Amino acid sequence: MARKNLVFSIFAEHIGFSIWVLWTIVVINLGNIGITLSLSEQFWLVAMPNLIGSTLRIPYTFAVPRFGGRAWTAISASLLLIPTLLLATVVPSGWLAGQSHDTQFWVLLACAATAGFGGGNFSSSMANISFFYPEGRKGFALGLNAAGGNLGVAVAQLLVPLVIIVGVPAAAVTLPKHGVHLAYAGLMWVPLIVIAAAGAWLYMDSLTQAKSDAKSYAASLRHGQTWVMSILYIGTFGSFIGYSFALPLVIKNTFPEFLAGHPFIATYLAGLGFVGALIGSVSRPFGGWLSDRVGGAKVTLAVFLGMVVFTGTAIVGVSERSFALFFGSFMGIFLLAGMGNGSTYRMIPSIFASLGRKEASEKGLDVKHTLVAFKRRAAAVIGIAGAIGAFGGFLIQVVL
Repeated sequence: MARKNLVFSIFAEHIGFSIWVLWTIVVINLGNIGITLSLSEQFWLVAMPNLIGSTLRIPYTFAVPRFGGRAWTAISASLLLIPTLLLATVVPSGWLAGQSHDTQFWVLLACAATAGFGGGNFSSSMANISFFYPEGRKGFALGLNAAGGNLGVAVAQLLVPLVIIVGVPAAAVTLPKHGVHLAYAGLMWVPLIVIAAAGAWLYMDSLTQAKSDAKSYAASLRHGQTWVMSILYIGTFGSFIGYSFALPLVIKNTFPEFLAGHPFIATYLAGLGFVGALIGSVSRPFGGWLSDRVGGAKVTLAVFLGMVVFTGTAIVGVSERSFALFFGSFMGIFLLAGMGNGSTYRMIPSIFASLGRKEASEKGLDVKHTLVAFKRRAAAVIGIAGAIGAFGGFLIQVVL
């Protein structure tokens, strides 16, 4: 049963992440449909889904006990039809093209905001799956669930640039400005969303113990470990998602000479922005697996030290105008951030299981009942840390 639920959870979360980052590709192609925005306006269109998705993560965690993991996975997947259909119908429409600049920006911002539905899925999915696996296998299961979702970022950033130029002459797409079919960027996901929603409704299960209610949230907020893990997750997941959102736009505006000299990369591979998300996604379960063996704290510490080093070399790459050094450094950051995502999330259930055993021992409480209560607190912390970490991604984009 656990494996079946994990498979459908991964698929639904994967589509959610793909929708969440859709606007990283849409924004860099708006000029091709005649919409011109300032650099700050472009960054706001990229950052808004991150902000909304981060905000939705806490209520999405509450939705699992309210509706059940099965029903909520189906509902949350269905909500993804809103941003995809808005992107397909409103953004490339003649109506929007005829509006004033300010109207265009605010309409685009509203459409981009709905992509935040995809970001909320993560917390409900992780909280739900955490109840299906025992402690010894939880790190790998959570890492695999998250990695499958995170891969949606790379898949979207790789496939969408290819899909939107279907039918456009090959000679035309190498030009700085060329025709695109932005409607395809939304429509391509509709069948997959329907499959994800139907699959969750028909084949997933809801566990009676899968509860992270308000009481569990309130109790978890009183633990200092909750805030320690949330801060750590800002550094790992905040880096992963923040840079995933921003990197295509950063590359376009920081290294235009590189993209001008490599039109294939610029046009077909969106400036290689997807590679970082791919590396970070694949490395996440490895971070969870390694934490199961050597301890999450050790892995997380090593990750942060490595990220400091690579951040320094990325800064040197920008100052020296070396795309190779800049890009290689960011790939190192993504690798370590992905591992850190896995290690920090592996630490949460372990920490709260230890706290539960300690409290049961000190107060003479029933061990089984206390561990179930602390398991619910751990699920609540997964939602809290996930939301705060994602807000870290938004802050990274604001700084950039």
